[in-house]
Amino acid sequence: MSKLRFDAIAESHNRKKIEIEEFGRRSELFGTNVFNDDKMLQYLTKEAYDKVKDAIFSGSKIDRKIADQVAEAMKGWAISMGATHYTHWFQPLTGSTAEKHDAFFDLLPDGKALEKFGGGQLVQQEPDASSFPSGGIRNTFEARGYTAWDPTSPAFIYGTTLCIPTIFVSYTGEALDNKAPLLRALNAVDEAATAVAKYFDKNVSKVTATLGWEQEYFLIDKAFAHSRPDIIMTGRTLVGHSAAKDQQLDDHYFGVIPSRVLSFMSDLEKECTKLGIPVKTRHNEVAPNQFELAPVFEEANLAVDHNLLLMDVMDKVADKHSFKVLFHEKPFAGVNGSGKHNNWSLATDTGVNLLSPGSTPMKNLRFLTFFINTIKAVDTYEELLRSSIASASNDHRLGANEAPPAILSVFIGTQLSEVLDELEGVSQGKLSPEEKTELKLNVVGKIPEILLDNTDRNRTSPFAFTGNKFEMRGVGSKTNCAKPMTVLNTIVAKQLIAFKKEADALIEKKNLKKDEAVFNVLREYIKTSKRIRFDGDGYSEEWEKEAKRRKLSNNRTTPEALKILTSKESLDLFRTMRVMSEVEVKARQEVELEAYSFHVQIEGRVFNELVYNYIIPAAIAYQNELMKNVKGLKEIYGAAYKKLVEGQLNIIESIGEHVNAIKKKTDDMTEARKKANKLSDLNKKAQVYCNDVKPYFDEIRNHSDRLEKLVDNQLWPLTKYRELLYIK
Repeated sequence: MSKLRFDAIAESHNRKKIEIEEFGRRSELFGTNVFNDDKMLQYLTKEAYDKVKDAIFSGSKIDRKIADQVAEAMKGWAISMGATHYTHWFQPLTGSTAEKHDAFFDLLPDGKALEKFGGGQLVQQEPDASSFPSGGIRNTFEARGYTAWDPTSPAFIYGTTLCIPTIFVSYTGEALDNKAPLLRALNAVDEAATAVAKYFDKNVSKVTATLGWEQEYFLIDKAFAHSRPDIIMTGRTLVGHSAAKDQQLDDHYFGVIPSRVLSFMSDLEKECTKLGIPVKTRHNEVAPNQFELAPVFEEANLAVDHNLLLMDVMDKVADKHSFKVLFHEKPFAGVNGSGKHNNWSLATDTGVNLLSPGSTPMKNLRFLTFFINTIKAVDTYEELLRSSIASASNDHRLGANEAPPAILSVFIGTQLSEVLDELEGVSQGKLSPEEKTELKLNVVGKIPEILLDNTDRNRTSPFAFTGNKFEMRGVGSKTNCAKPMTVLNTIVAKQLIAFKKEADALIEKKNLKKDEAVFNVLREYIKTSKRIRFDGDGYSEEWEKEAKRRKLSNNRTTPEALKILTSKESLDLFRTMRVMSEVEVKARQEVELEAYSFHVQIEGRVFNELVYNYIIPAAIAYQNELMKNVKGLKEIYGAAYKKLVEGQLNIIESIGEHVNAIKKKTDDMTEARKKANKLSDLNKKAQVYCNDVKPYFDEIRNHSDRLEKLVDNQLWPLTKYRELLYIK
């Protein structure tokens, strides 16, 4: 063995040894910067502890006296950890997080200083609401908005600041954030699922929606990122010819993690562990420089908070390692983009996963109840669920033969499809003893106790059952998980309420036994929701035609997808489930449409800058160099020069053609953008940006990428894909 090879192996072993030692301490680090249950037991009185736990479990209010006790305890703990400030950490409709820091420091009337933090500051703050997007709920001159403490998500210390997760509402009470509707949706599914779960176990008193997200992302060198105005301004490369080698050999996927990246990941995991983010899995993804991180499943609200916090931590840790993290769904053309798969399930306070098949017919009946109702909910509201993952950046990824298509469908696998088909064939009404036996043996009994590997994985399915959970694969890597989770939990809650009403009616009016009533309702749901089930290739043209025949929506763009939000059906759903008022829903549609237009507008402006300040000057400079060469050859060789300059003249001509074309397309795009900007109707404006402005982007890019291939590498001003996509 060569010494070089031996040293490489030794270095690898040492690195693994260090990692093992770090992981041995990981459990001790977990949650050290979180005011979690252990800290509450240590710092709170028994009365205060019990009240907070009751608020977390049942949503009961915490009175001012208890809030003062909790605030004093939080302050004492935070200061002991080196914190100097506190903030209400919230999720405005920008899609990210926001915070305003206040010092614990205060002055007494006699001029003496002290650290002060009371129940009033804990429970409520008043940040300026005027500059956050509100969809017309607040006018610019009406600045008052309130953040209110969410005790279900524990406070944490980030840097030297005590961060208190909160909701954000307007002076008139409407939600101005993504957390408040999510909490309402989680409460709705808790109540609805608990009522149904009691059919099978009277001891169930709470059902919690769980979420496990899978965060995909790209890492590139920070210096390279700052050399590209498009990456800094838009999060993606607007131009750039593909590298000779990218992902075609599939050698990056699950490959050895590069040393620099592994160092970044180790530091990231350490910071996440302190903050109570239970990160567990890391690996190379399909595209070069693309990676994935995934945590242990958590309660959905906490999981959403942790994902948003994670993305902020990733930015800071990456900066220390001279990296730039790209969360854009499609930062590089020609290679896979990034998603954030949302793995969702329902769990009872008795320790049961309601979407996990059991070992007895009754347990499997419970599983089938929640399984089929979820499918039915997705079938009824497939268009609304699609709207929850709509964004300008995710439009680049959905249906791009790497991510699920814009058509919502449910994948359940061959075995479960056969089970549902058999259940569909059972007769209606009261079941004979023979039918009951046959049903239990041939249908319910067919589902094994553990189904984790009894369904294949369908990467083309937007909503796939993967053994004991549903995986919503179309969520974009930048998306706040609160949006799809709000919709999913709301529609499932609505469906479970309808199911229980129908089953109860059969029990009371038809004198059917509980299991017979449940089977009868489920049987009809299997029939009426059959169109949403699809186990084939979601990328195929055949499926697109078949989906149209089934009358499934195919909203390819964000403006198309968002129209459903203000339909009567959607407004009634959110209102009756007490998740959002009509004002709140319409506001969100307005915010999303405006954000879409702004994203496309910004990209158009960056295109202008790239074309006029980078691409055309570089192309002309090289063209001039070639013309000097042609003139020089003519001076030396006279009439014989023509045979020597044929190639140069072809390149000169090609450059001229592409320069003329790229200038014209850019000017036309600018004029289309100006027309769009004059529109006051946000829906029309978004449509014009989508249909009249955005199509120019691909044409401009095409000419730019052709010029990149023609122009001297030393003269080309933009860092190329072969440099961006390979970490050194």
